[in-house]
Amino acid sequence: MTETGCGPTDTPTDIDIDAIREKYRVEREKRLRPEGGDQYLELEGDFADFYEVDPYSTPVERDPITEDVDVVILGGGFAGLLAGAYLKKAGVQGIRVIEMAGDFGGVWYWNRFPGIQCDNDAYCYIPLLEELDFMPSKKFADGAEIFQHCRNIGKHFGLYDGALFSTQVRELQWEDEAQRWSIRTDRGDEIRARFVVMAQGSYNRPKLPGIPGIKDFKGHVFHSARWDYDYTGGDADGGLHKLGDKRVALVGTGATGIQLVPHLGRDAQQLYVFQRTPSSVDARTNPPTDPAWAATLQPGWQEERKRNFHNWSPFVGVVFGEPDLVCDFWTELGRNLTARIAALPDPASATIEQIMAFREEEDFKIMERLRRLVAEVVEDPDTAEALKPYYRFMCKRPTSSEHYLETFNRPNVTLVDVSESKGVERLTEKGIVANGVEYEVDCVIFASGFEISTEISRRFAIDRIVGRDGLSLFDYWRDDYKTLHGMTSRGFPNQFFMGFIQGGVSANTTAMFEQQAQHIAYLIAEAQNRGATLVEPTQEGQDAWVATVRELAIDNSAFELSCTPGYYNNEGRGGAERNGAFLGDFYSPGFYAFDELIAQWRDKGDLDGLEIR
Repeated sequence: MTETGCGPTDTPTDIDIDAIREKYRVEREKRLRPEGGDQYLELEGDFADFYEVDPYSTPVERDPITEDVDVVILGGGFAGLLAGAYLKKAGVQGIRVIEMAGDFGGVWYWNRFPGIQCDNDAYCYIPLLEELDFMPSKKFADGAEIFQHCRNIGKHFGLYDGALFSTQVRELQWEDEAQRWSIRTDRGDEIRARFVVMAQGSYNRPKLPGIPGIKDFKGHVFHSARWDYDYTGGDADGGLHKLGDKRVALVGTGATGIQLVPHLGRDAQQLYVFQRTPSSVDARTNPPTDPAWAATLQPGWQEERKRNFHNWSPFVGVVFGEPDLVCDFWTELGRNLTARIAALPDPASATIEQIMAFREEEDFKIMERLRRLVAEVVEDPDTAEALKPYYRFMCKRPTSSEHYLETFNRPNVTLVDVSESKGVERLTEKGIVANGVEYEVDCVIFASGFEISTEISRRFAIDRIVGRDGLSLFDYWRDDYKTLHGMTSRGFPNQFFMGFIQGGVSANTTAMFEQQAQHIAYLIAEAQNRGATLVEPTQEGQDAWVATVRELAIDNSAFELSCTPGYYNNEGRGGAERNGAFLGDFYSPGFYAFDELIAQWRDKGDLDGLEIR
């Protein structure tokens, strides 16, 4: 892997934008469901095993723990690991990490399905590369490699010493007299903590479509986030030899499905792929890291690359004076748009309206290029037509693959388009009914992603979070978020939040986690250094931040409501429900503008907007 920067791509110019826009509208309307996020089952009762059973680790028997600690971090994925790392860097000790999985890793612990890889630039996505002296083996690193890096972070910062694995937090309650959080778990633990960091990850709860008859099916069923290798054979590299005599149904063609289909198509006797909305799938090359290039990198190279990726990503998209180092399908729109503006007689005179018009045109051209790629690769014209994405770029998570489209040329692979019925109709004892046809199968695999737009109480996966005076966080945030900087909330002292809430948003999620971890570590360390027992926003400070976020908000509703339903647009509802929006209620001036804002806030040292005593 080397980088010298790259330029715009060749995209079709012979397109009828008005006709395509109308096609987008028709395809969206076809898929809209009135239930929105409620179309997905809550994973409790008969469905709890889809979430709570760990196929990779057997919980270690232990006695319940009763203790007082300084800091509890809920979650051991990248968010929790970075919180722990930055707390340790800030000199904070007495850290306990509670994680329902059997090890660190979060999404990279749970997602071990065949073909799993990072689907954006690993040199940006995987944090702390320089600090741990680690270089990904290729641009789109394999899941096992990332999982091991997570474990190495835990070892490097001594986080295993205070980790409780295979443990779910059931209840958090603030004790005002003791100035501590009381934490109860499913293992009978009763832990009291001065500070709590909510780092469960932005999207951690598997999502299961509410298909009638789901419990009637007599064959084998599992979710891709809890892969059953005992049933399929093989490992994350493939070789699913036990499927050679099996008829398999895969429900879902998002980012996970794109990685799964080539392996299932190669190894199963018959594969039926049930698709409501196709993903946009670009061609992918995944070269190994060039040692000579790696040897040229200077200290600070990863932060420079992360900033470069953010600048060229769809979140920004117009860049002059620096090369595109990432140079892939994530940054294509930025390259093409920048080239379009640079071709003007006076680029500096371009108005925002002109830039947005250019952006829309380049968006249409890129999506047409991807549709024509489908037609070139997929031999059956009906299958090819069903695989074509008719929506704007970033309406759904863009993907790339070396083998996905080609797999539909195999005689044992059948695409079942369920867009007209807005999904699979029902399950029976023998299989799946779609478009009035029953497909008899031995196994159903749900690659249906994670809960993002459902009720916040479901996404947090904790029964109760109760702050001062019996205030429920779920009630307090029911309609919209109320925070200072997206990381603390009035009425919930000494509690800190990570994720898409009311802060900066980057195309690189782990950069956001690292930014939040650094800020939260500063707050906790400052509280300890000042001998404080309580930290929370003042009402005035919180109100001012909420007002700032709202006043600066960009109205994306027209774009969101033009998109086909999915988690990016709250299943077609758009961002009107701020706490159900994919990116939260974010600070619109930008990720690095927010980074500068909170850095200056820390530098002032007066903790303006916080009550600390």
